Amino acid sequence: MRLNKLDGLLAFWKVAQHGGFTAAAAALEVSPSALSQAIRHLEARLGVRLLNRTTRSVSLTEAGEAYLSRIGPALADVLEAEEQLHALRGRPSGVLRINAARISTAMVLQPLLAGFLKAYPGVQLELTNDEGYVDIVERGFDAGVRMGESVQKDMVAVPLGGPIAVAVVGSPDYFKRHPVPRHPSDLVHHNCVRFRFSGSGAIHKWELEVDGRLVEYEISGNLTISDSLFSVEAALEGIGLAYTFEHLSLPHIKARKLKRVLSTFSPTFPGFYLYYPSRRQQPSKLKALVDYALARSRGR
Repeated sequence: MRLNKLDGLLAFWKVAQHGGFTAAAAALEVSPSALSQAIRHLEARLGVRLLNRTTRSVSLTEAGEAYLSRIGPALADVLEAEEQLHALRGRPSGVLRINAARISTAMVLQPLLAGFLKAYPGVQLELTNDEGYVDIVERGFDAGVRMGESVQKDMVAVPLGGPIAVAVVGSPDYFKRHPVPRHPSDLVHHNCVRFRFSGSGAIHKWELEVDGRLVEYEISGNLTISDSLFSVEAALEGIGLAYTFEHLSLPHIKARKLKRVLSTFSPTFPGFYLYYPSRRQQPSKLKALVDYALARSRGR
Protein backbone atom coordinates (compact mmCIF):
# COMPACT_ATOMS: atom_id res chain seq x y z
CA MET A 1 0.00 0.00 0.00
CA ARG A 2 1.47 3.33 -1.06
CA LEU A 3 1.42 6.21 1.41
CA ASN A 4 -0.54 8.49 -0.92
CA LYS A 5 -3.49 6.10 -0.79
CA LEU A 6 -4.34 7.69 2.54
CA ASP A 7 -4.92 10.99 0.72
CA GLY A 8 -7.89 9.46 -1.06
CA LEU A 9 -9.39 8.17 2.17
CA LEU A 10 -9.14 11.57 3.84
CA ALA A 11 -10.52 13.30 0.74
CA PHE A 12 -13.54 10.98 0.57
CA TRP A 13 -14.21 11.31 4.31
CA LYS A 14 -14.12 15.11 4.18
CA VAL A 15 -16.38 15.34 1.10
CA ALA A 16 -18.88 13.06 2.83
CA GLN A 17 -18.72 15.21 5.98
CA HIS A 18 -19.26 18.49 4.14
CA GLY A 19 -21.63 17.25 1.47
CA GLY A 20 -19.59 18.83 -1.31
CA PHE A 21 -16.16 19.47 -2.77
CA THR A 22 -15.84 23.21 -2.15
CA ALA A 23 -16.23 23.15 1.63
CA ALA A 24 -14.17 19.96 1.96
CA ALA A 25 -11.36 21.43 -0.15
CA ALA A 26 -11.35 24.54 2.05
CA ALA A 27 -11.13 22.40 5.18
CA LEU A 28 -8.17 20.45 3.76
CA GLU A 29 -6.62 23.57 2.21
CA VAL A 30 -6.39 22.05 -1.28
CA SER A 31 -8.15 22.86 -4.55
CA PRO A 32 -11.48 21.17 -5.39
CA SER A 33 -9.88 19.70 -8.51
CA ALA A 34 -7.10 18.08 -6.46
CA LEU A 35 -9.71 16.68 -4.07
CA SER A 36 -11.78 15.30 -6.96
CA GLN A 37 -8.72 13.66 -8.49
CA ALA A 38 -7.80 11.98 -5.20
CA ILE A 39 -11.29 10.49 -4.93
CA ARG A 40 -11.27 9.33 -8.56
CA HIS A 41 -8.01 7.48 -7.87
CA LEU A 42 -9.57 5.92 -4.76
CA GLU A 43 -12.66 4.80 -6.69
CA ALA A 44 -10.47 3.36 -9.46
CA ARG A 45 -8.39 1.43 -6.94
CA LEU A 46 -11.47 0.07 -5.15
CA GLY A 47 -13.33 -0.62 -8.39
CA VAL A 48 -16.58 0.98 -7.14
CA ARG A 49 -18.23 4.40 -7.33
CA LEU A 50 -18.40 6.02 -3.89
CA LEU A 51 -20.10 9.30 -4.79
CA ASN A 52 -22.98 10.38 -6.98
CA ARG A 53 -21.98 13.69 -8.55
CA THR A 54 -24.20 16.23 -10.30
CA THR A 55 -23.55 19.87 -11.14
CA ARG A 56 -25.48 20.88 -8.00
CA SER A 57 -24.99 18.16 -5.42
CA VAL A 58 -22.86 15.29 -4.14
CA SER A 59 -24.27 12.23 -2.38
CA LEU A 60 -23.01 8.84 -1.25
CA THR A 61 -23.70 5.70 -3.20
CA GLU A 62 -24.72 2.57 -1.30
CA ALA A 63 -21.12 1.37 -1.54
CA GLY A 64 -19.94 4.81 -0.38
CA GLU A 65 -22.15 4.68 2.71
CA ALA A 66 -20.88 1.22 3.62
CA TYR A 67 -17.25 2.25 3.10
CA LEU A 68 -17.67 5.47 5.10
CA SER A 69 -19.14 3.56 8.05
CA ARG A 70 -15.87 1.60 8.30
CA ILE A 71 -13.21 4.22 7.57
CA GLY A 72 -14.89 7.23 9.23
CA PRO A 73 -14.38 6.13 12.87
CA ALA A 74 -10.83 4.98 12.07
CA LEU A 75 -9.83 8.30 10.52
CA ALA A 76 -11.44 10.17 13.41
CA ASP A 77 -9.32 8.13 15.83
CA VAL A 78 -6.16 8.92 13.84
CA LEU A 79 -6.84 12.67 13.95
CA GLU A 80 -7.81 12.47 17.61
CA ALA A 81 -4.49 10.77 18.39
CA GLU A 82 -2.70 13.64 16.66
CA GLU A 83 -4.64 16.15 18.76
CA GLN A 84 -3.63 14.29 21.91
CA LEU A 85 0.04 14.53 20.92
CA HIS A 86 -0.31 18.28 20.40
CA ALA A 87 -1.88 18.53 23.85
CA LEU A 88 0.95 16.53 25.43
CA ARG A 89 3.49 18.82 23.79
CA GLY A 90 1.55 21.77 25.17
CA ARG A 91 1.51 23.43 21.75
CA PRO A 92 -1.94 23.40 20.13
CA SER A 93 -1.68 23.85 16.38
CA GLY A 94 -3.67 23.60 13.16
CA VAL A 95 -6.61 25.41 11.58
CA LEU A 96 -9.42 26.35 13.98
CA ARG A 97 -12.58 27.17 12.03
CA ILE A 98 -15.15 29.35 13.83
CA ASN A 99 -18.54 30.48 12.51
CA ALA A 100 -20.12 33.56 14.11
CA ALA A 101 -22.66 36.27 13.44
CA ARG A 102 -21.05 39.64 12.73
CA ILE A 103 -22.51 41.17 15.85
CA SER A 104 -21.09 38.42 18.09
CA THR A 105 -17.70 38.83 16.43
CA ALA A 106 -17.70 42.54 17.24
CA MET A 107 -18.94 42.15 20.80
CA VAL A 108 -17.19 39.08 22.19
CA LEU A 109 -14.71 37.54 19.73
CA GLN A 110 -12.75 40.52 18.51
CA PRO A 111 -11.53 41.46 22.02
CA LEU A 112 -10.13 37.91 22.41
CA LEU A 113 -8.43 37.30 19.08
CA ALA A 114 -5.17 39.24 19.33
CA GLY A 115 -4.30 37.86 22.77
CA PHE A 116 -5.29 34.30 21.85
CA LEU A 117 -3.25 34.22 18.64
CA LYS A 118 -0.26 35.67 20.46
CA ALA A 119 -0.54 33.02 23.19
CA TYR A 120 -0.96 30.17 20.66
CA PRO A 121 1.06 31.04 17.54
CA GLY A 122 0.66 27.51 16.17
CA VAL A 123 -3.11 27.93 15.76
CA GLN A 124 -4.43 29.35 12.50
CA LEU A 125 -7.85 30.80 13.25
CA GLU A 126 -10.29 31.02 10.35
CA LEU A 127 -13.36 33.13 11.17
CA THR A 128 -16.45 33.06 8.94
CA ASN A 129 -19.36 35.45 9.52
CA ASP A 130 -22.89 34.23 8.78
CA GLU A 131 -26.09 35.88 9.93
CA GLY A 132 -28.67 33.37 11.12
CA TYR A 133 -28.43 29.70 12.01
CA VAL A 134 -25.60 27.57 10.59
CA ASP A 135 -25.11 23.81 11.05
CA ILE A 136 -21.47 23.92 12.13
CA VAL A 137 -21.04 20.13 11.90
CA GLU A 138 -22.36 19.93 8.35
CA ARG A 139 -20.30 22.94 7.27
CA GLY A 140 -17.12 21.61 8.89
CA PHE A 141 -16.60 24.27 11.56
CA ASP A 142 -14.96 23.43 14.87
CA ALA A 143 -17.21 25.80 16.81
CA GLY A 144 -19.72 28.61 16.50
CA VAL A 145 -20.69 31.76 18.42
CA ARG A 146 -24.34 32.73 18.75
CA MET A 147 -26.88 34.01 21.26
CA GLY A 148 -27.57 31.41 23.92
CA GLU A 149 -31.17 30.89 22.80
CA SER A 150 -29.96 29.94 19.30
CA VAL A 151 -27.61 27.16 20.41
CA GLN A 152 -28.87 23.62 19.89
CA LYS A 153 -29.38 21.54 23.04
CA ASP A 154 -26.97 18.80 21.94
CA MET A 155 -24.05 21.24 21.78
CA VAL A 156 -21.54 22.03 24.50
CA ALA A 157 -21.97 25.76 25.23
CA VAL A 158 -19.51 28.06 26.99
CA PRO A 159 -20.61 31.61 27.94
CA LEU A 160 -18.60 34.47 26.46
CA GLY A 161 -19.17 37.49 28.65
CA GLY A 162 -22.34 38.04 30.64
CA PRO A 163 -25.96 39.00 29.99
CA ILE A 164 -26.61 41.66 27.37
CA ALA A 165 -29.33 44.31 27.39
CA VAL A 166 -31.38 45.40 24.38
CA ALA A 167 -31.70 49.06 23.43
CA VAL A 168 -34.14 50.77 21.05
CA VAL A 169 -32.56 53.95 19.74
CA GLY A 170 -33.15 56.80 17.31
CA SER A 171 -31.33 60.00 16.38
CA PRO A 172 -32.27 63.51 17.58
CA ASP A 173 -33.05 64.35 13.95
CA TYR A 174 -35.49 61.44 13.73
CA PHE A 175 -37.28 62.57 16.89
CA LYS A 176 -37.69 66.07 15.46
CA ARG A 177 -39.93 64.44 12.88
CA HIS A 178 -41.56 61.72 15.01
CA PRO A 179 -42.91 61.58 18.58
CA VAL A 180 -41.01 59.55 21.14
CA PRO A 181 -42.69 56.12 21.60
CA ARG A 182 -43.93 55.59 25.15
CA HIS A 183 -45.11 51.98 24.77
CA PRO A 184 -44.14 49.16 22.36
CA SER A 185 -47.58 49.43 20.78
CA ASP A 186 -46.53 52.90 19.53
CA LEU A 187 -43.99 51.24 17.18
CA VAL A 188 -46.71 50.83 14.52
CA HIS A 189 -46.41 54.60 13.96
CA HIS A 190 -42.62 54.51 13.48
CA ASN A 191 -40.13 53.74 10.74
CA CYS A 192 -38.09 50.84 12.13
CA VAL A 193 -34.90 49.36 10.69
CA ARG A 194 -35.78 45.75 9.91
CA PHE A 195 -33.42 42.77 9.93
CA ARG A 196 -33.87 39.80 7.60
CA PHE A 197 -32.23 36.47 8.44
CA SER A 198 -30.16 35.40 5.44
CA GLY A 199 -30.83 31.69 6.00
CA SER A 200 -34.60 31.58 6.53
CA GLY A 201 -35.50 34.91 4.94
CA ALA A 202 -37.67 35.74 7.97
CA ILE A 203 -37.91 39.28 9.34
CA HIS A 204 -36.74 39.58 12.95
CA LYS A 205 -39.53 40.48 15.36
CA TRP A 206 -38.61 42.91 18.09
CA GLU A 207 -38.85 41.29 21.53
CA LEU A 208 -39.86 43.64 24.32
CA GLU A 209 -40.89 42.99 27.89
CA VAL A 210 -44.48 43.94 28.75
CA ASP A 211 -46.03 43.10 32.13
CA GLY A 212 -43.19 40.72 32.95
CA ARG A 213 -43.29 38.67 29.75
CA LEU A 214 -41.60 38.85 26.36
CA VAL A 215 -43.84 40.02 23.54
CA GLU A 216 -42.86 39.88 19.86
CA TYR A 217 -43.70 42.90 17.72
CA GLU A 218 -43.84 42.85 13.93
CA ILE A 219 -42.38 46.16 12.85
CA SER A 220 -42.43 48.04 9.55
CA GLY A 221 -39.98 50.36 7.87
CA ASN A 222 -38.47 51.36 4.55
CA LEU A 223 -35.03 49.83 5.23
CA THR A 224 -34.38 46.10 5.62
CA ILE A 225 -30.84 44.91 6.30
CA SER A 226 -29.04 41.56 6.63
CA ASP A 227 -26.02 42.94 8.53
CA SER A 228 -26.86 43.16 12.21
CA LEU A 229 -24.20 45.82 12.86
CA PHE A 230 -25.63 48.25 10.30
CA SER A 231 -28.78 49.03 12.31
CA VAL A 232 -26.89 51.46 14.59
CA GLU A 233 -25.40 53.23 11.56
CA ALA A 234 -28.87 53.56 10.03
CA ALA A 235 -30.20 55.04 13.27
CA LEU A 236 -27.32 57.54 13.38
CA GLU A 237 -28.30 58.68 9.90
CA GLY A 238 -31.84 59.40 11.09
CA ILE A 239 -33.45 56.70 8.94
CA GLY A 240 -35.46 55.16 11.76
CA LEU A 241 -35.47 53.37 15.07
CA ALA A 242 -32.95 50.55 15.59
CA TYR A 243 -33.23 47.50 17.83
CA THR A 244 -29.71 46.71 18.97
CA PHE A 245 -27.62 45.91 22.03
CA GLU A 246 -26.92 48.49 24.71
CA HIS A 247 -23.16 47.86 24.45
CA LEU A 248 -23.10 48.96 20.80
CA SER A 249 -25.31 52.01 21.20
CA LEU A 250 -24.01 53.34 24.54
CA PRO A 251 -21.08 55.40 23.16
CA HIS A 252 -23.48 57.18 20.78
CA ILE A 253 -26.06 57.68 23.54
CA LYS A 254 -23.40 59.27 25.77
CA ALA A 255 -22.34 61.51 22.87
CA ARG A 256 -26.02 62.45 22.40
CA LYS A 257 -25.98 61.22 18.82
CA LEU A 258 -28.65 58.67 19.71
CA LYS A 259 -31.54 58.74 22.15
CA ARG A 260 -32.67 55.58 23.89
CA VAL A 261 -36.41 54.92 24.12
CA LEU A 262 -38.64 52.20 25.61
CA SER A 263 -35.89 51.41 28.14
CA THR A 264 -38.38 50.12 30.74
CA PHE A 265 -39.58 47.57 28.17
CA SER A 266 -36.13 46.50 26.96
CA PRO A 267 -35.20 42.93 27.99
CA THR A 268 -31.87 41.44 28.94
CA PHE A 269 -30.73 38.17 27.34
CA PRO A 270 -28.20 35.57 28.60
CA GLY A 271 -25.62 36.67 26.03
CA PHE A 272 -23.32 34.97 23.55
CA TYR A 273 -21.94 31.44 23.77
CA LEU A 274 -19.10 29.58 22.13
CA TYR A 275 -20.55 26.19 21.22
CA TYR A 276 -19.23 22.99 19.68
CA PRO A 277 -20.25 19.33 19.26
CA SER A 278 -19.54 16.95 22.11
CA ARG A 279 -16.59 14.68 21.35
CA ARG A 280 -14.66 11.99 23.20
CA GLN A 281 -11.55 14.15 23.00
CA GLN A 282 -11.80 17.89 22.54
CA PRO A 283 -9.27 19.11 19.93
CA SER A 284 -6.38 20.84 21.70
CA LYS A 285 -6.71 23.97 19.53
CA LEU A 286 -10.39 24.32 20.52
CA LYS A 287 -9.67 23.57 24.17
CA ALA A 288 -7.03 26.31 24.10
CA LEU A 289 -9.64 28.85 22.87
CA VAL A 290 -12.23 27.72 25.43
CA ASP A 291 -9.73 27.93 28.31
CA TYR A 292 -8.46 31.32 27.13
CA ALA A 293 -12.00 32.73 26.86
CA LEU A 294 -12.94 31.43 30.32
CA ALA A 295 -9.78 32.89 31.85
CA ARG A 296 -10.50 36.27 30.28
CA SER A 297 -14.08 36.14 31.54
CA ARG A 298 -12.95 35.35 35.12
CA GLY A 299 -10.38 38.15 34.90
CA ARG A 300 -13.08 40.68 34.07
